[in-house]
Amino acid sequence: MSLVNVVGMVVLDNPTSFQNPFQFEITFECLQPLSDDIEWKVTYVGSAEDSSLDQVLDEVMVGPVPVGTNKFVLQADAPDHTVIPPEDVLGVTVVLVTASYKDAEFCRVGYYVNNEYSDPYDPETGPPSPLDMTKVTRQILADKPRVTRFPIDWTNGAQGASTNPTDLDMNESEAMQSPVPSLGAASTPSDNDITPGNNFEGVDVTGMDTL
Repeated sequence: MSLVNVVGMVVLDNPTSFQNPFQFEITFECLQPLSDDIEWKVTYVGSAEDSSLDQVLDEVMVGPVPVGTNKFVLQADAPDHTVIPPEDVLGVTVVLVTASYKDAEFCRVGYYVNNEYSDPYDPETGPPSPLDMTKVTRQILADKPRVTRFPIDWTNGAQGASTNPTDLDMNESEAMQSPVPSLGAASTPSDNDITPGNNFEGVDVTGMDTL
């Protein structure tokens, strides 16, 4: 049984400029006290042909995490366009939000991202080169996340070897964009709003306000 379940993720400030930060409002439930923090990471896929061009936009540690339903906004800087192949700056790519406990990933949420040039251009000659990045808009397909859940050993964080990850298709995972469902008093003794501010790393989230 997973001790932490991501029950909602909302993409904020979407669509927006390519240069603006990514913002995700994340809601998750914690069923039992944890001995360690949860690591959240945002990764931008720079090229479908070369995984070495993936950019980790931010890695943050959140904890200690109180038992109950918790909510916070995860913000990550825009990717560095100068290390993305010019032919891959525009068009469709992917951004990933992952959650790990003791270095073991237990949840991954992926979104398609479409980058477009706002000024009109001749499709035969393509957009200007170099691109004016102030004119590139980013739209996350927020209603079609792909959610993968990995079984892990919550005692030491190792990923389970005998159980396959649960991979939800786009339609099954649409609930990630919906309001948080009623989780029942037995599993959610308290609701907590995590407001860590500009720096999430090493944040103490005890004694938080009720939602």
